[in-house]
This record gives sequence, structure tokens and C-alpha cells, in this order.
Amino acid sequence: MSQPRLNGKVNSLQRFLPGILGVVALTAFYWLGTQVELPGILANLTAPMLWRMLMASFWETLLMVGVSVALALVGGLPLGVLLVTTSPGNITPNMAVYKVLSTVVNIGRSIPFIILMVAIIPFTRMIVGTSIGTTAAIVPLTVAAIPFVARIVESALRDVDRGVVEAAQAMGASPWQIISKVLLPEALPTLVLGVTITAVNLIGYSAMAGAIGGGGLGDLAIRYGYQRFRGDVMLMTVIVLILLVEIVQAVGDWAAESLNKK
Repeated sequence: MSQPRLNGKVNSLQRFLPGILGVVALTAFYWLGTQVELPGILANLTAPMLWRMLMASFWETLLMVGVSVALALVGGLPLGVLLVTTSPGNITPNMAVYKVLSTVVNIGRSIPFIILMVAIIPFTRMIVGTSIGTTAAIVPLTVAAIPFVARIVESALRDVDRGVVEAAQAMGASPWQIISKVLLPEALPTLVLGVTITAVNLIGYSAMAGAIGGGGLGDLAIRYGYQRFRGDVMLMTVIVLILLVEIVQAVGDWAAESLNKK
């Protein structure tokens, strides 16, 4: 009885191992730089000023991505549910509503993020009062993520066994009961994986937001790395982004596996 549980713990540790080792190695490297005078570029990579900028930008990126994912779920989850329930042959079919929603989602997904950021600058200013900075970057990130989340939710709900839905209908369940007690619970592990994919994509988008002063790691890489020809800043930014994506993906995979009851 204890062997499967032990194997599960080992698998979980293996999943988190690359991220943990990366963070430990990066921390050890910085500590070494504070204790020993390293030569050349290694001294630049362990400079306290660089690490202070990295940490500030890291928290800005976490803020942007975290808030954007939460807002995208608020907008994308009901939109994805509507795409499924109003589609032909589903629990509340409505072809007109389905076509309108599907077209809107397709339009939203077809616009490249860098163009979207510039195109909705007036809307961003109207919402947050500025088009520059971490808070301003949350607006285009959320707008870009909502249609993406909607399609992920739609795909996850369509994968639910049709027989389970028909059984709920045969027992007299209302559409809301089918959605809340059948579709969403059954699709939860897939939805968690979808949220993980969204978060990873938004980490990349948040780096792009640095091109217009959006703050975060992307802004640090562009202003201090690219524009000032600081290869050490670019390198450290890339390493931190890789570790962040690795950790987010590992957490998402672990959460989805934990929720999967199949």
C-alpha cells in the first residue's frame, strides 16, 4: 500500500527538481560572487545592483501575470462555457449566439500581442489612467488572454464524456446544474492544465510588454540589456524567465495530476 504513495512522491519531486536545482544554483552563484572576486563577466553577473533590479522586475512580472491570469479566468471561463452550451446539439443550443461569440473569440486570438498592445492604448489609458508601467501592461495581457482561455475552456468541456451529460439530463438536471456539477468538475484537471498554459504564455507576453515600457523582466532586458549593450543583464533575465516558466509548469502539472480522479 505504501509503494504507490512513495512512487507518487518521487514523481512529484522529479517534476520540481529542475526548477529547484536552478534556483539553488543561481542562489549559490550569487553567494559565491559576494564572497570571492570573480573575473570578467562573472563579476557583472553577481553585481548587487543587477540582482536588485532582477528581483524588482521579477515581482513586477509575477504581479502582471498573476492578475492577468485571474482576470482572464473571470472573462474567459463563462465565455468558454457559453461557447459549449450554445453550440448545436448541446444543452442550450443557440446558433446565433454561438456564431457571434465564436467570431469574437477568433478575432481576439488572431491579433498579434505586440499589435494589440499598441492598438488598445486609448482603452488602457481609459481604464488605468496611463499606458506605461506594470499596471498598464495588465490591460492588454488580460484582453489577449481572455479569448485564449475561452477556447481552452471550450476544448476541456467538449472532452467530457457525452454519456455523463446525457445521464444528468435524464435525471432532470437543469442546464446550470449540468454546468456546475458535471461539466466543470469533470473537466477540472484539463482546465488546470489550460490555466498553466495561459500563465506560461502570459510570461512571454509580459516580456514583450517591456517593448513599450510595460515593466517587469522584459522591460529590464530591453532598457538595460539591449539598449545599453549589457549582455550580462540579458543573460540573467533569460535565466530567470526560464526558471519561472519551469516552476509554473511544474506546479500546474502537479495540480492537474492531483485533481485527476480517473
